[in-house]
Amino acid sequence: MTPRHWTIRVRLTVLYGGLFFLAGAVLLGLTYVLVRESIDTPRLDAGEGRILEQLAGVVRAGFDPQAVANLKEAIRREQEEFRQQTLNSVLTQGSIALGVVGVVAVGFGWLMAERVLRPLHRITETAARIAAASGAGGSLHERIALTGPRDEITELADTFDAMLERLDRSFDGQRRFVANASHELRTPLAINRALIELAVSRPGASDETRQLGESLLAINARHERLIDGLLMLAESENPVTEHSDVDLADVAEHVLGASQTGSVDLRSRLAPAPTAGDPVLLERLVQNLVENGIRHNVASGGWVEVTTRTVGDQAELVVSNTGPVVAPYEVETIFQPFRRLNGARTGSDRGFGLGLSIVAAIVRGHGGRVVAAPRAGGGLRVTVTLPGRAGRT
Repeated sequence: MTPRHWTIRVRLTVLYGGLFFLAGAVLLGLTYVLVRESIDTPRLDAGEGRILEQLAGVVRAGFDPQAVANLKEAIRREQEEFRQQTLNSVLTQGSIALGVVGVVAVGFGWLMAERVLRPLHRITETAARIAAASGAGGSLHERIALTGPRDEITELADTFDAMLERLDRSFDGQRRFVANASHELRTPLAINRALIELAVSRPGASDETRQLGESLLAINARHERLIDGLLMLAESENPVTEHSDVDLADVAEHVLGASQTGSVDLRSRLAPAPTAGDPVLLERLVQNLVENGIRHNVASGGWVEVTTRTVGDQAELVVSNTGPVVAPYEVETIFQPFRRLNGARTGSDRGFGLGLSIVAAIVRGHGGRVVAAPRAGGGLRVTVTLPGRAGRT
């Protein structure tokens, strides 16, 4: 692992250890210089005392220049040997001591780095849980709530908590607005439908009035479906808290049996795919995918195939259909509200672009994943992966 890929803990440990060894090396060098200066200062030690006694004996025995010269050389060699041994001892023993203490210091640095970075790990874990949470704003109620001294890390955690608070209020406000607006719009639409039905059902109503009333009822029904879709989208954005045992194969079989296909052929390969979740929402998920496959199909000879199976510890649902060729760059946007793919559609009901966005919201609410990919011959292949029943227990 190269230094650029080191974790902060490794970098701090290397920094602590490097600074310690650098300071230790400087201290050892200063000690070496001081010891050398000290031993270079003339002083008497045991060896020199013995040599001086020999010198005194030589003097008493009579002046001998060669003996004096030999004695001086002996004194010089004794001093040099003593100096070298002392310096070698300082370097050797000092280096060993520095190495041992350095290893201990690096170990303590590793432990202290972990302790210092522990609040950052807590912030990272919280952010990861929120990022991986199911549903929009599903875990925005969670807070770090870091305690301890008021330092830079505590300020970072508090700032992160403040950001989560604002995001939480924003998502809640958005969901409440959609739900409240949808409920408020339902009442006038229901009143309009009742008035129109009353007008066209009168005995004296003309043919023009009945024809106009049917057109208005169709428009009113379209608006009611839009409101129902908005309500379902708002409810689907919330994470699922209560889970029931559901088999996607049973749900798909029920939806296929109740689907109006027209000229589209329905195919199925249903193997057990047990999961846990809200049965109503999961039925709506399958229904939206099947209806989307029927609506976005070719004029004749088209088909929709539904497949369920268990892959590892996950339940998988795949809905494929024929249809117009879809560009890969368009697939990225089909799960957004009010976004529709370009191309020919069968029938006159073009939809509102909420079906797949509701599917994506339901999948997120169940902690799953949905992926769409264009088929080579036209149409889409939508794969939904949900946690298996065993993964919920």
